[in-house]
Amino acid sequence: MRVLKNEELNRLSVDAFKSAEKNPIIIVLDNLRSLNNIGSIFRTADAFRIEGIYLCGITAIPPHRDIQKTALGATESVEWIYFENTRLAIEKLKESGYQVLALEQTIGGTLLHKFIPEQHAKYALILGNEVKGVEQEITEIVDDCIEIPQFGTKHSFNVSVSAGIALWDILLKMNYIQIL
Repeated sequence: MRVLKNEELNRLSVDAFKSAEKNPIIIVLDNLRSLNNIGSIFRTADAFRIEGIYLCGITAIPPHRDIQKTALGATESVEWIYFENTRLAIEKLKESGYQVLALEQTIGGTLLHKFIPEQHAKYALILGNEVKGVEQEITEIVDDCIEIPQFGTKHSFNVSVSAGIALWDILLKMNYIQIL
């Protein structure tokens, strides 16, 4: 085996990415405090050709050196909008026909492996603050809460890792990822 060179990966240019069809998911960042996590989530959104990111509350916005460090240019390809608070973002998403999911540990939520997305539906995935998670008032107005099962001693995955796990699973189940 040989590691592929960047030019062999056949990646889209930023302009081609912007005009390409997107997967119908919007990521909502609910008061994230880590600039590195924000950048990493932008990079993951680019990799999965996600429709966009809503940055809410204290979540920093591009351009910022520390976001760029992990985004590696994804803030240029992925569309984003800032909202003063997450509730406003959810209201806009619901008005636009999105089903809103919070990625959070809750009573009565759905484990990720048991979550069956509707084909051709539009989803918003809310990711919460690194310490406090998704705010309680937000979990009360979403359509569902999904949880990634965990088996160790820690209470949660890193938020950017959680984003990658959840997006991969949802997109795979919606047949937007074709495995050869």
